[in-house]
Formats: sequence, C-alpha cells, structure tokens
Amino acid sequence: MNSTTRFKLSFMMFLEFFIWGGWFVTLGTFLDKNLSASGPEIGSVFSTQSWGAIIAPFIIGLIADRYFNAEKILGVLHIIGAILMYQMYSANDISVFYPYVFVYMVLYMPTLALVNSVSFNQMGDPEKEFSSIRIWGTIGWILAGVLISYFFHWDSQEASANGALKNTFLMSAVASLSLGVFSFLLPKTPPKNKSTEKIKISEILGLDALKLLKDKNFLIFFISSILICIPLAFYYQNANLFLSKIGVDNPTGKMTIGQVSEVLFLLAIPVFFKKFGFKKTILVGMLAWTIRYVLFAFGNAGELSFMLLLGIALHGICYDFFFVSGQIYTNSKAGERFKSSAQGLITLATYGVGMLIGFIVAGQITETYKVNGVEDWKMIWLIPAGIAFVVFLLFSVLFNDKTKTEAA
Repeated sequence: MNSTTRFKLSFMMFLEFFIWGGWFVTLGTFLDKNLSASGPEIGSVFSTQSWGAIIAPFIIGLIADRYFNAEKILGVLHIIGAILMYQMYSANDISVFYPYVFVYMVLYMPTLALVNSVSFNQMGDPEKEFSSIRIWGTIGWILAGVLISYFFHWDSQEASANGALKNTFLMSAVASLSLGVFSFLLPKTPPKNKSTEKIKISEILGLDALKLLKDKNFLIFFISSILICIPLAFYYQNANLFLSKIGVDNPTGKMTIGQVSEVLFLLAIPVFFKKFGFKKTILVGMLAWTIRYVLFAFGNAGELSFMLLLGIALHGICYDFFFVSGQIYTNSKAGERFKSSAQGLITLATYGVGMLIGFIVAGQITETYKVNGVEDWKMIWLIPAGIAFVVFLLFSVLFNDKTKTEAA
C-alpha cells in the first residue's frame, strides 16, 4: 500500500468516526435540555442506531456487494446524511427530529461496513495493516469530543442550556458532506458478487450461522451478548446527560478518556487470551460494567469526581474484553464456511436486538426514577450494574468452554 492510499484510507476513517462522535455522545443531553424529551422518547431516538444495524445488512448485501462500487455508495450515503444532519440541526421538536435521525441512522450504519470494505480491498495483509488505519477513526471520535468541550464549549452548563449543543449536528453535517465528496476520490472498490448470483437473505443476516447455536457454550455466549447490551445502552444514552446534570465540567471531552482506554486495552487482549483463555477474559469485561456503574452511582462532581473518571476509563475493558473478545471467539468457533455469517449474526444480536432492548429499558428506567424533572442517578446506575452482574454470574456458571482461542 503506497503512502497516498494510506493517507486516503486514514482520512476516511478519521471523518467516519468524527461524524459519529461529533453528535452521538451529546445526543441525550441535547434531547433532554433542548427538546425537553422524556426518558422513553430519548430511548426511542437512541434505538434508531439499533434499527440501522438491523437494516444495514440489507443495504450492504443487496446493493453494495452486488451492483455498485463501495466508495460510491459511501459517498452518496454521506452526502444524503449531511442533508439529514442539517435538518436535525434545524428541528425544534422531538416529533420533527425523530424521522430525520431514524433515516440518518439507517443510512449511516451501513457506512461502518463500507469503510472496512474499502480498506480491506487495498490491503495485502489486513491483520498487520488494518489497525494502523482504523486507529484514525478513534482519533476522529476523540477530536470531536475535545472540540465540543475545550474549543467550542458547547456542552458547558450555560451554553447547553441556551441550545448550543445543536451546533454538534451542524459540525457533523459539514464533516459528513466532506467525507461524501472525498469518498469519490477513494480507491475503487468494485462489487464482490455478481448481480446474477442468487440472493440468500439468510446469508445476508448471518442466519446461516444459527447452526452454531447447537453448541451449548456458543448459545450461552450468544444470549449473554444480547443481555450485556442492556447495561451498555445505559452508558450511550445517559452518560453525557448524567455528567452534565451533576455539574462535571467539559463532560464530552472527559468522555474521550474512554476511547483512549479502548485503544490501550485492545493491545492487552492477546496477552489475556494467551494467559487466561476466553472465559476469564470475557468475565473481566462483564464485571467491569458492574464496577463502572457502581462508580457512577456513588461518584459526584466534587471530591469523588475521580470515581467518575475511573468509570469512564473502564470503557476499554468493558468494550474490548467483551465485544472484541467475543468477535475473536465467534471467529474461532465458526470455521471457514460460516465466518462471515457468524460475525453478521453476532452484530445483529448485539447492536441490533440487544441494544434495541437496552435503549427501551434505559428510557423506561430513567423516566421511572425521575421526580419533578430530577433524576435519581444512583438508582439509574445501580440497576444496569445489577443486570451486568447477573449476566456475569450466569456466564461464569453455565459457560464451560475451556479452550484458549489461538486467533488472538
């Protein structure tokens, strides 16, 4: 891969995740403070991510893989996304905002697979080359948070109360338009499958891999993956709103500690796999969710603010040790025939079904523990902590696969 191609792919990843991090992190705070949305309404908006994840395979499987170059579809989706993002910026009511964010997420989620497809198509050795390209996506997400908190100060108490957070949609719209135009300069990535080949919906959704559920241990892992997404949804939906409401300065910027942690702990996964095996590695990830939410429940913006920062920093263990480890385990169990289908099935189960349930639950719980507009954050965080701990116990007792996954 030459330096020009490397730059193009890195810049593509940077913008892809700058766009997402530029509005999604502060979404809950924006909906609460600027659109006066209720808990269930906020949960419904966040669940558009899950609907996007469920619908995305159809867009990729039925269109991108069969008829058009991936980079061209990427460009079109992001240009349309910029228009939708501007409409979200202009919306002043939740009923007006929701249709735009729904369509946007249905179009954005497929781009996550498209940027990977464009990247892999240019790589001779993806296992060595991809990480150095993908890390620019995390840098993009971090920079978006830093700009919001430390440069524009949109998430300060005064600015967010005066509607400044809507500017995050305008910033992301500009970035989306930029990536849309830039995508047409990316290396050509032609369709992988001919349009004359028979379409298999089961393959597109990963349903061919359902055979793996006959393995008791994989079934337990599969169910646990769905259940652990319930507490995960609480973080995406409530963390920024929580930090903002209790008076933490620059909450969006501080939340980027989680992305830094994600990069660092990603490097630790092979070591854990080799020494402790899959089960212990994934159990550490599950337990980290419980510890994180307990820290949130009892921390505050004053003398106990270190507990909040520690909870944010646990994101690397929470995410990498469960989700990345789970992808590696799935890959090892699937075999050559079902590798792609198995990954598709796990993605559908987690970001689709699991997160959809999670956002609904998070919305209802948040509304239940709100009195006269004031949230009981201790209970709002202890409930997902309890859910994560129950999943931890069930997995530790029922999962008995002793193999140490060499794929790490």
